[in-house]
Amino acid sequence: MQHDLFSSLDSFQALSVAASALLVRDVAGQYRPAEVDEVLLAAQQLLAAQVRGSDLMDSPAVVKDFLRARLGNLPHEVFAVVHLDAQNRVVDYVEMFRGSVSQTSVYPREVVRDALLRNSCALVLVHNHPSGAARPSRADEVLTQTLKQAAALVDVRVLDHFIVAGDSVNSMAECGLI
Repeated sequence: MQHDLFSSLDSFQALSVAASALLVRDVAGQYRPAEVDEVLLAAQQLLAAQVRGSDLMDSPAVVKDFLRARLGNLPHEVFAVVHLDAQNRVVDYVEMFRGSVSQTSVYPREVVRDALLRNSCALVLVHNHPSGAARPSRADEVLTQTLKQAAALVDVRVLDHFIVAGDSVNSMAECGLI
């Protein structure tokens, strides 16, 4: 049964309470309450393990949970790529570019190069909006089309572009923009 990581964590305060209930072992071998960032890292690693090798089309909720945990609360923009094989199974997740509070520079050449290095058959593009608005901007739409065209030149498909803003994840494909 799939459990939504965020259903029981309503706020950072709730996460802090959850963290204090978990124990971790320090370098001396002693147990101590977990720090919030340790809980977040463990959650990200667990979700990444669930995502890697999974069929993206069979587990969109897992992918969205992973993206929320990974990008949802960052104070700066990050552009990432989910690499897929011929059966749409996740090969890798790569954070390629980091930007400022309101923008990031994305280089199509680097995205295509990385797809070729990983022998990707398809890509899912991802970036976050620290502003909290998960709606795609006109610049997001143009970038998506540019990357789609560049990837198509080497027979790599762009299946979707997710925008993460806090707990919201918006799929450009679901909005008819891909």
